[in-house]
Amino acid sequence: MNLFSMMDISSSALRAERVRAEVTATNMANAETTRTAEGGPYLRKSVLFSGDPSPSGFSNSLLHARLSPMSSMGSTSMDVPGGVNIAGVVSNEDAVVRRYDPGHPDADKDGYVTYPDINPLTEMVDLMGATRAYGLNVTAVQAEKGMLTASLDILK
Repeated sequence: MNLFSMMDISSSALRAERVRAEVTATNMANAETTRTAEGGPYLRKSVLFSGDPSPSGFSNSLLHARLSPMSSMGSTSMDVPGGVNIAGVVSNEDAVVRRYDPGHPDADKDGYVTYPDINPLTEMVDLMGATRAYGLNVTAVQAEKGMLTASLDILK
């Protein structure tokens, strides 16, 4: 593996963690959204990561997944051999909470409103994890740049 392929792997991880942070921020912003364009409350979303097999024999694996009933929202994979790819963004169809609020415009005939089941604490921990993983990959890219610079200095 050369230094340029290592940069490709780190950049794929940076893209994946950026998407994870964006999805987490969207979840937090919609924690109280009771009506969407699709109808019904906002559904919490999660990002699924997958790893591409590399010549050294790594197999595909899910690196980040919520193990609750979810449906796929599509894939935005940018294949990098040995890198991190986004296998999909999924919604949790069962993540809703009913609260009694008869004055709310979205209340049903019994006075209950369906809200998304989004825990701000969980979302903040997820966002902190994405931020730290992003920072670690930035550090890896900087180390790779240092190695390239040192290699060029040796060749002078």
